[in-house]
Amino acid sequence: SHTNVCSSSARLGHFLWTGADRPSPDYANARTILLLSSHLESGHYFNPHAQRIVDAQAAGATVITVDPRLSNSSAKANLWLPAYSGTEGALLLAFARILLEENLYDREFVRTWVNWREYLRAERPELPETFDSFIDALKQLYGPFTPEYAAEETGVPAARLVEAARAIGLAGTRFSAHSWRAAAAGNLWGWQITRCLYLLVVLSGSLGTIGGMNLHVTNKFVPKHPNPPPAPEYWNELLFPREFPLAFFEMSFLLPHFLKEGRGRLDVYFTRVYNPVWTNPDGFSWMEALQDPEQIGLHVALSPTWSETAWFADYILPMGLGTERHDTMSQETHAGQWLGFRQPVVRVAREKRGDRVTATYEANPGEVWEESEFWIALSWKIDPDGALGIRQYFESPQRPGQPITMDEYYGWMFEHSVPGLPEAAAREGLTPLAYMRKYGVFQVSDRAYSRGHERPLSDDELHGTTVSADGETVLREGTAAGVIAAGVARAGFDTPSRRLEFYSPTLSRWGWPEHAIPRYVPGHVYWRELKRAEGEFDLLPNFRLPTLIHTRSAVKWLYEISHDNPLWISTADARRLDVATGDLVKVRTRIGSFVTRAWVTEGIRPGVLGVSHHLGRWRLHEEMGGSRSASSLVRIARAGGRYTMKQVHGAQPFASDDPDSARVWWTNIGVHQNLTFPVQPDPVSGMHCWHQRVRLEKAAPDERYGDVEVDTEKAHAAYKEWMEQTRPAPGPDGLRRPLWFDRPLRPVPDAYRLAPRREGQ
Repeated sequence: SHTNVCSSSARLGHFLWTGADRPSPDYANARTILLLSSHLESGHYFNPHAQRIVDAQAAGATVITVDPRLSNSSAKANLWLPAYSGTEGALLLAFARILLEENLYDREFVRTWVNWREYLRAERPELPETFDSFIDALKQLYGPFTPEYAAEETGVPAARLVEAARAIGLAGTRFSAHSWRAAAAGNLWGWQITRCLYLLVVLSGSLGTIGGMNLHVTNKFVPKHPNPPPAPEYWNELLFPREFPLAFFEMSFLLPHFLKEGRGRLDVYFTRVYNPVWTNPDGFSWMEALQDPEQIGLHVALSPTWSETAWFADYILPMGLGTERHDTMSQETHAGQWLGFRQPVVRVAREKRGDRVTATYEANPGEVWEESEFWIALSWKIDPDGALGIRQYFESPQRPGQPITMDEYYGWMFEHSVPGLPEAAAREGLTPLAYMRKYGVFQVSDRAYSRGHERPLSDDELHGTTVSADGETVLREGTAAGVIAAGVARAGFDTPSRRLEFYSPTLSRWGWPEHAIPRYVPGHVYWRELKRAEGEFDLLPNFRLPTLIHTRSAVKWLYEISHDNPLWISTADARRLDVATGDLVKVRTRIGSFVTRAWVTEGIRPGVLGVSHHLGRWRLHEEMGGSRSASSLVRIARAGGRYTMKQVHGAQPFASDDPDSARVWWTNIGVHQNLTFPVQPDPVSGMHCWHQRVRLEKAAPDERYGDVEVDTEKAHAAYKEWMEQTRPAPGPDGLRRPLWFDRPLRPVPDAYRLAPRREGQ
């Protein structure tokens, strides 16, 4: 997966507090909205948030944006706070201090639902175990974060910080916020920034409230499958190595370095709609691994489009686009719950015409498969007689011994696991599958708020339990199974304490006691440590454009709008370095460099440079390997571990069956900056810390736009240095990972126990 180059630090920050790893803000009803990003314009699959944020602002809500860049979101905000990268924690804790000092917090919510007793016992045993003692401890803890201190640390005026904090406090329980990439993804310890942000949600009592914050599990609907396989009995250390027991999730972006160290070999490697050569940092190390049969035996790329990674595959299997496959979709877009259903349009059209279509590839152009049918067919090829125990999980529930069809798969899902759908379908004389084929979406709930923690436990749930000595926790065999709130045994949250965990015993017990509470820790591009007189900057490389989406943007209509990623540089820094808009500049990273053009602007704070995500796609052949209107033709040269990439040309008009190809008027395609970034894994979350400490200089006369140089030996050395920050498993009881932590394809509990290494391992 790509989660650790995407959102894992934000996920960990949310999860440690609540047991759910994503937020779901009710922006439409909020009174104050705090965005740690350009979320309004580039919200990924959260893009429906934009209309709700704008509607709320029109109704009087205050929008606060924290971003060193004057993004469209910053321009739209009532308050723009351009904090230095990595100092957002200081800003957020200054807000928390004001809420506490000015009594702008929800005392009863915090008293009832926060694990403050656990904090006092562990960290402040000298204090009386009372709620007032906890509040006093918070005021002492965050007392140093005065507006003046935060202003000095972040570069944001103190008066503006106070104004923002009071807007949060006066919103009451209608405070919404978001942290997904941006600060959390960019900085070492970025998950602590999310922890600090969620402290504001908790202090304001804005969890599960109208205009507040929900847990994503309340609003994202996940249907069930007809025949899920059992949990695996093994642990794959190439995905979850012991150095990262708390990672969210697989450490996929470190794979080339694991293979280079001899940790294992892949007989078969599938990349599924995943383009690590281009998307991940250190792409040349990926090229080395993908071309080395001693590291990867067979590489199969499943993708609807050409990609840089597919060029280095043994097989490229074209998978269907959204209109060429069946798929369900649900995201936490608002305080409701819905399930969408995509369908292969040509297949559906042919079936309505009376044609018999047994598999989607028969209808799709070019015999393009839909992915679900591919995996089903592959399972039957691997296990034709069922002797391996694989085929049984892909068999039809209606026709034993036969492969399941898409109608059977989704028919079972819609009939058995979507509340209210069978009844809605019956009212129209339809099966649930026919209903979804007709409408494409079903609203499970139009009003869904996270109040599950208040649910009283049933008699069955209480059977065999006891109550803790302090009368506050329901225990089952010594483990929290609920909480006592207002005299009633209630479900609580999906955390070990069943409360919101201000204090994380998990972090304390797993080797990170200094991080057990929300705290401010400057990141790896801390502005005070940059040698600005020597041309050092913080490079912000992970902001996105509203016209392009993540890794799958190479389409002509979007690239006509946005096709270049110049270097944003402040007017003050440009004046100091004698750089003008359009000048070629060279950005040096720890492992290499890239050459691009400068864009001088007041829209970014001094000391920070910016180059957007998305751009810089490339191909190695004139007529194949990528869209000719959205990629540059390049040449790559290698000498040992040293690589150079030079652009032959950018976009050009060309003759094809598509008349638009002759109308291509742009030439710039952007520069592939990610190639020059070393891997920088956060030692706790596993997140790649995207921001780069770079040096900026003018390009030499013989250097050209798009030039890239990288040394993969330096890249491996950087990897080793970052790995030294980790604190490996085992944790308590010899575990690889806390049993309460989420992970994909969760193994059986015994697999969590770390067997002693054998001699020589």
